[in-house]
Amino acid sequence: MRTRCALVALLVLAACNTGPVDSIEPVEREAAVEATAGPSPSPSSTPTPSEPDKPKPFAPAPDKALSFKPGKLASKLVKVTDALKVSVTRWRRSGEARPPKVVILQTLYQQRIYRLMGKRVKLGNRTVARLDGMLGRSAAGITEAHRLLRSLVTSPLEPGFEFKTGRKKPARELLDYYKRAERRFDVDWQVLAAVNYVETKFGKVKATSSAGAQGPMQFLPSTWEAYGMGGDIRDDRDAIMGAANYLRASGAGEGKPGLRHALFAYNRSDAYVQAVINFAKDIKRRSRHYFAFYNWQVYVVTTRGDKRLTGPGL
Repeated sequence: MRTRCALVALLVLAACNTGPVDSIEPVEREAAVEATAGPSPSPSSTPTPSEPDKPKPFAPAPDKALSFKPGKLASKLVKVTDALKVSVTRWRRSGEARPPKVVILQTLYQQRIYRLMGKRVKLGNRTVARLDGMLGRSAAGITEAHRLLRSLVTSPLEPGFEFKTGRKKPARELLDYYKRAERRFDVDWQVLAAVNYVETKFGKVKATSSAGAQGPMQFLPSTWEAYGMGGDIRDDRDAIMGAANYLRASGAGEGKPGLRHALFAYNRSDAYVQAVINFAKDIKRRSRHYFAFYNWQVYVVTTRGDKRLTGPGL
């Protein structure tokens, strides 16, 4: 479909599990209230006890410092992941289209941890080694995906660059598009979500790639003519359906080898293929991971270092 240069300097580094084991207390836990037996106190002599305050949710500031010690970094990753289990679940149950601020702050912190783990190989490996269970598996896959995508960046942006971003469709609306495309073309919705994430952060990136790819699924116009089914290359629903059509035609329905072949046709890079598979696998572990990835911000690589373009605190 296109070459690795289509990613230019965009670091759509993921993931959803999404810093120190100081105290890994569930954010929903309320202070215990111990009741004592005995006669009721006189209203005039004893004040009515006030109810204990709920613990405040873990909502780190956008620029909160990260530890460079594996144990502490692993602890913070556990803490923010546990916090996201609660806040993402609450957000989904609320029915609100846009995420609350606490989710945005938590996912940014989570993203920054994974970016650090992907950039500093020894630190990342030592941090992953301190994690176990699902989080350990997720962290290993997401950290690897970050490293793979970073390896594709060959042309850092110069100071004064212009890079267009904008609002993306609500997470539930995109999820509906992925599932419709899955039903029609038998391509797992998690794979479509992972491609959408890696390509444009679910449509938040509005720039045309250096290779000329356009829209939320980054199609070359010539490829879109063949697989876009007459839709709009910049429309989320049409682009997701077109991507499913293209992947299916390229072998995505023929098992794991077929999926790899299809993703390689989409972007001719083994690193790209593995990164997408890692993200898709993580979303399959828990659907809430999709809702966390959805809130990750846009970073680009510049000649002066990585730069965040979207999100709180800018």
